[in-house]
Amino acid sequence: MKTIRAILNGKKAGNPELRDAIMKMRDRGVDVQVRVTWESQDMPRLVKEAVTDGIERIVVAGGDGTVNEAASALIHIDHESRPELAIIPFGTANDFATANHIPDSIADALTLAVEGQALSVDCVKANDRCFINVAAAGFGAEVTAETPVELKNFLGGGAYTLTGVVKALGFKPYDGSIIIEGGRYDGEMLLGAFCNSRLAGGGQQLAPHAMIDDGLMDLTLVRPFLPHELPKVIEEINNPSEKGEFVKHTRASWLEIDFPNPLPLNLDGEPYHSRKIRFEVQPKSLKLVLPKDCPCVTH
Repeated sequence: MKTIRAILNGKKAGNPELRDAIMKMRDRGVDVQVRVTWESQDMPRLVKEAVTDGIERIVVAGGDGTVNEAASALIHIDHESRPELAIIPFGTANDFATANHIPDSIADALTLAVEGQALSVDCVKANDRCFINVAAAGFGAEVTAETPVELKNFLGGGAYTLTGVVKALGFKPYDGSIIIEGGRYDGEMLLGAFCNSRLAGGGQQLAPHAMIDDGLMDLTLVRPFLPHELPKVIEEINNPSEKGEFVKHTRASWLEIDFPNPLPLNLDGEPYHSRKIRFEVQPKSLKLVLPKDCPCVTH
C-alpha cells in the first residue's frame, strides 16, 4: 500500500472538498495519513515526525505561506532522509503552484501528489530563513494577495498607475547596497524582486523566464523615477536587461543586500525585516512533485 503524509493548514482542514478527496484516495487503496498545523512551530515538528516514521512523501495543503513553512522545515532535514514534497494549492495566494502548473482542483492536485514524479529543485536561503518562490523587497514587500489591484498592476507591467499610487501612499525609496556575482548596485531602490519561481503578489508575473532547477535567482531592481520618466520605466519593465536605466535585471546564485535601515521584505509572502541579508541558492535541495507540463524546470 502506498503511504503519504498529508499536512493540512488548520484553517482549511475541515473543508468538505478536501476531506472528500482524501476519502476517495483512501478508497483507492492509498494510505493518506493526515496531520494538521495550528501554529508556526507545528510544521517543523510534523516534518520531523514524518521523517522519524519513515515517510517518503509529504503533501501539504495550503497557500504560499504553508509551502514556505514546509520547504523551510525540509531544508533542515538531512539530505539522505529528506522526504519528497507535494502541494495541494489551498490558500489566498497559490503563486508557486500556479506558476508550476500544479492543478488548482483539490482532487487533481491530490492525484498528482500520489502518482506524480518528484524532481530536484532549488530553494534559496535568506540568512537563517529560506524561500522557494519569490522574495520581494522595498515597495514590492507591501504587495501581497490582499493588496488593491492598483498597486499590483505595476508588477504585472501596467505601470501607468504607479506614479500616482507611490505619491498617494507615500512610498519612499530605500537607500543601500546590493552586491552580486560580478558587480554591485549602490543607491536608492523602489522595488527589488529576487525570484526562484515566476509569480508573486497574487498572480503577478515578476520573472517570466525563471527556472526552479537552474541554480540561479532572477533579480529585478527598480530605481526611483520622476513622472515624465514613466514611459521609459514601462519600456524597461517589458524588456528587462542588465543595462536598464531604471529597471535592472540579471541572474545570480547569490547576493547580499546591506541597507542602513531594515528593509521591508517578504519571503513567499511572509514578512521579514533585516538590515543585512545574504541570499544563496541551494541547488536541487528539494524533491518536489511536479506535473509533466511544468514550465519552470529544465527537464
